[in-house]
Amino acid sequence: QVQIVESGGGLVQPGGFLRLSCAASGFTFRTSDMRWYRQTPGKERELVAVVFSGGGGALIYTDVGKDRFTGWRDDAKNTVYLQMRSLKPEDTAVYYCNTIINDVNYWGQGTQVTVSS
Repeated sequence: QVQIVESGGGLVQPGGFLRLSCAASGFTFRTSDMRWYRQTPGKERELVAVVFSGGGGALIYTDVGKDRFTGWRDDAKNTVYLQMRSLKPEDTAVYYCNTIINDVNYWGQGTQVTVSS
């Protein structure tokens, strides 16, 4: 079955750096676009990035992250990454990895990122 597991979150000081990983299995990873979302309590889940299949690169959606976030994938490892630098307190959220297969959304359990001094 489809499995998605995020890791790499944690507590970081403002201005710091984190690299999130998302390991996937149970589907044809190399042909699947992968997405990163984030969510804070009381707010809807927000699309952060799409990492396209087939060497299509990545698109960072969150305006505040466009100059600070980078997404990429390693198809040999069935893993997608989100690198975040110059982190701000407003980046605090649970970050989720997602893919859509046959119109069905699959999610990981999320990884908590807390930016605080």
